[in-house]
Amino acid sequence: MTPPRHDVAILGAGIAGSILGAVLARNGAKVLLLDAGTHPRFAIGESTIPYTSVLLKVVAARYDVPEIAHLASFQSVRKHVTGACGIKRNFGFVYQREGQAQQPDEVNQFVIPKMLHTENHFYRQDIDAYMAYTAASYGADLRQQTRIQDVDIDGSGVTLTTDRGETFLARYVVDASGHKAPVAEHFGLREQPTRFKHHSRSMFTHMVGVTPYDDVMRNPSQYGNPSPWHQGTLHHVFDGGWLWVIPFDNNKGGTNRLCSVGLTLDPRRHPRPDGPPQQEFDDFLRRFPDIAPQFKNARPVREWVSTGRLQYSTTSTVGDRFCITAHAAGFIDALYSRGLTNTLEVVNVLGHRLLDAIRDDDFSRERFAFVEQLEQGLLSANDDLVNSSFIAFRDYGLWNAVFRTWAISTVLGTFHLQGIYDKLRHGDTGPLREMEHAKYLGSPFPVHDGCNELLRTTTAVSEQVESGTMTAQDATRRLFAQLSDADFIPPPLGLDKPGNHFFHATPPRMARTVAWAQTKAPADISGTVTHAMRGFARERIAHSR
Repeated sequence: MTPPRHDVAILGAGIAGSILGAVLARNGAKVLLLDAGTHPRFAIGESTIPYTSVLLKVVAARYDVPEIAHLASFQSVRKHVTGACGIKRNFGFVYQREGQAQQPDEVNQFVIPKMLHTENHFYRQDIDAYMAYTAASYGADLRQQTRIQDVDIDGSGVTLTTDRGETFLARYVVDASGHKAPVAEHFGLREQPTRFKHHSRSMFTHMVGVTPYDDVMRNPSQYGNPSPWHQGTLHHVFDGGWLWVIPFDNNKGGTNRLCSVGLTLDPRRHPRPDGPPQQEFDDFLRRFPDIAPQFKNARPVREWVSTGRLQYSTTSTVGDRFCITAHAAGFIDALYSRGLTNTLEVVNVLGHRLLDAIRDDDFSRERFAFVEQLEQGLLSANDDLVNSSFIAFRDYGLWNAVFRTWAISTVLGTFHLQGIYDKLRHGDTGPLREMEHAKYLGSPFPVHDGCNELLRTTTAVSEQVESGTMTAQDATRRLFAQLSDADFIPPPLGLDKPGNHFFHATPPRMARTVAWAQTKAPADISGTVTHAMRGFARERIAHSR
């Protein structure tokens, strides 16, 4: 018998494929959601950022899928999804030197303002399963343990064949399956070598018995960090890499004692050795005396995953009747937690295009060309920022400056998106469509000249440091001078002051920022800040009732 034909087949029922599946099925599309594995299952990409959470609300409102909005804050995840996730109140960066004690004046922390929703440490096996079953509840046909072996696309549609010989028919296919994406492999679309500048490899697992860093610091009173390190995502950064510590048990009433741990290294500086990953991790701890105490009593509860180079790219992500997205399209690094953000950016612009294509019966490449433009821009912008950061890891002063360019771009980008969300809640999709014409597609704050000039300078001076044509000290002075001259950065945040290691937007600082925005800020920033503040305040009041 000829199998039924779906409108869209989605390969990969992880968080990317499932959110897209829920969006399409909720709006009447016949969706086939295929996955080679079974939920629940281990996955990384566990730390959210405020931009991601606002974007979750945007996608939920635009496509009328409230379950997606349940992922937008710790409180709503706890209420609607699972008690296994951790809370995230800050991004913590502790600079470490091999063989030396950690210096208290070489730390940075970005505290998430209380006005915003509290962020999450996603326990992905619960989150991904929740979204897969949400898609199914809206009518998506979910098939697990179904591995696609062959893809055939012609003018009439898509035929997918499994390794067991079963076939599926669809009018369009979206590949969100990961690195070994069947569509990318079928069309030979992997870029060899990748265009990305950044180089890193990683090893990661879940552990029990990880001690909070707050409990093992030397002389904790010398630090002055406004938020406990254990209440956020902790990054130990050092010359040539970084180590993440993402606890799931850092909240009252939490049910999950696990902690996500991952070590990411530049393979040109730290080649992958022979021997098991645990041995490499233990050797690493012996070289860093102020990281090792965190792991004195820790042990993994699952096998380590150890990778080769993480970076890969795709020459083209869309074609007639197909789109390759999320980690099937490319990957940079987990630093700055951009993976889920980039996924949602693409879902946001792909969803309405697919729904229109289904209605018009037109799945030509041309109508999805913007999706590729955005997707490639997101990857390239992330490559610039992460590569600059790894270069900066060799010198704390330079890292202290680069940290700020990331922080202000993500904060102002979040404010801008919140203003768009407020209009969307009242039925106005115009600003969302205007965003598709932004000058700096892929940037954290894609509509602002000054912010993107700062990001370009960060990339340029970092690469000059790497090439040896500029010293780290000169690059640091250049960046702080530009931060000081930037009229779009709210002065109360103190980002131009090298000695201010904490991005802490307390209520008084937020009030002074609003006053600055209303009286002294440039016109292109004034509305961004004031509209966002009003929106966040309204949401805060609504959720407190």
